[in-house]
Amino acid sequence: MTQGTVKDRIHALIIPILEERGMELVELEFKREGHDWLLRLFIDQPTGISLDDCVDVSRALGVVLEVEDPIDAPYRLEVSSPGLDRPLTKPQDYDRFAGRKVKIKTTVLLDPDESGRGRKTFVGLLQGLRDNKVALQLTDKKGIQVEIPLDDIEKANLEIDF
Repeated sequence: MTQGTVKDRIHALIIPILEERGMELVELEFKREGHDWLLRLFIDQPTGISLDDCVDVSRALGVVLEVEDPIDAPYRLEVSSPGLDRPLTKPQDYDRFAGRKVKIKTTVLLDPDESGRGRKTFVGLLQGLRDNKVALQLTDKKGIQVEIPLDDIEKANLEIDF
């Protein structure tokens, strides 16, 4: 059983369930935990996700998974909200959450300082997506804006601003 194939099949099964509820799939994890597998879905919608929403999606998906049986090993299903530090997983997320504080980790060193050394972690106010680059106003360099190529982003999350 390959993770990619199973994730692709589950993705195809979950999207119609979420779309009919006005929700979106933020992230899908399928990984081994101990002897069993864990299928974890993070879902969202503009008004936020409640526990009842998670239960509803879990029940609906559980029925479909029973019928379609895409996983040939014991697994546990978890459905959750993405949380306050929601990951940014789609290009449109960078426009949707413009004006919010984010943390971005890149796969390559960017934004070299005076010594020529770059960095991989950036925190700042998200300005949106322009020409496949994420515009970010850095919080550690007041007023300085960087553009991070979308292809160079390893991970991006909303930051909780207290």
